[in-house]
Amino acid sequence: MSSSTELDAFRDEARQWLQDNFPASLKDNRPLGIAGFGAKFTGDARLWQERLGEKGWSTPTWPAEYGGGGLSPEAAGVLSEEMKAIGAFNHIGGFGIMMFGPTLLDVATEEQKMRYLPPIIRGDIHWCQGYSEPGAGSDLASLQSFAEDKGDHFIINGLKIWTSGALEADWMYGVFRTNRDNKYEGISFITLDMKSPGVEVKPILLISGQSPFNEVFFTDVVVPKENLIGEINKGWAIGKHLLLHERQGIAGGGGAGGSTFDLEHAAREYIGMDGDTLADGVMREKIARQKMKANSFSLTARRFSDEAAVHGPSAAIGILKVASAKMNQDREELMIELMGNRGLGWEGDEFNQKELQHVRTWLRSKANSIEGGSNEVNLNLVAKRVLGLKGY
Repeated sequence: MSSSTELDAFRDEARQWLQDNFPASLKDNRPLGIAGFGAKFTGDARLWQERLGEKGWSTPTWPAEYGGGGLSPEAAGVLSEEMKAIGAFNHIGGFGIMMFGPTLLDVATEEQKMRYLPPIIRGDIHWCQGYSEPGAGSDLASLQSFAEDKGDHFIINGLKIWTSGALEADWMYGVFRTNRDNKYEGISFITLDMKSPGVEVKPILLISGQSPFNEVFFTDVVVPKENLIGEINKGWAIGKHLLLHERQGIAGGGGAGGSTFDLEHAAREYIGMDGDTLADGVMREKIARQKMKANSFSLTARRFSDEAAVHGPSAAIGILKVASAKMNQDREELMIELMGNRGLGWEGDEFNQKELQHVRTWLRSKANSIEGGSNEVNLNLVAKRVLGLKGY
């Protein structure tokens, strides 16, 4: 679907389907949370999740045979425009859609794709990622959690840390050592049911007062051999490939530019207007600069995404990952600045819930330059694999 005539026809189809299926009560009223990452919706939010997932438009460009939308990138862009026009949204996401699903499409067997992808697309399964360990962060290949091969199953023992969403997760995908004699050629990519006996999750409390990260302990956890993705001892390549999708998702998912709507709304509420113009000229300039950066980033991210759709994600995505972290942190700093004294609240009835959440979001943004590969790691990868510089 590439000709203007075909895209025009699809636009009419998408517009009609959205009018028929998107609940009017949800217009510009996106519920908190993400299906596929802990949120359990009810009412019209659940109805919309079911309809969107069944249509496959939560993952519009994924193959239709696995439940995806089967759309071309151009048609997916049209769909996005039509959803935005009526205040609709996609509230299905999480690690399954951002990185595990794309990795499965690249490396999994047909049976595994049919098994895992449809519930990811519907937002029915919450996945978490078992990567980092206390002694294996940036040097992930030093991981020691061991999956002992028992013929038709593995026995897993060890510990993962900084595991986002593990407390609510249904399943985990991750990298585990299966051979202690070879650092890189002794790692396997395995999935496991988080309700399995021997899996224990302990939340890690952050400065924001929230606990999105966790420690996950494995004690003699039995995992069927069918949960092995790819070949045994060949999981390091798959694990690295998934990280490219992760960085693509973090950088290209809109997090960097973020919505400047919140900034403009906050400016009107906390600073006030002089007619049709924001009363504070300095803040007008700062918001305008943020909007220009967000739009420039969005266009660049779209180009990266289009290239990745053809050639797969590359190490160059690290450039966007670093920029994404900085822009998101800048946006949250500006939000607190716009709120003035209202941006100092931590608890108490004198602050509303949105104000308290903004403070926590600002603190949470400090981790953006660490998660998904620290800025230093990403810049080294760009230097070595993109620019070809020596010594990195």
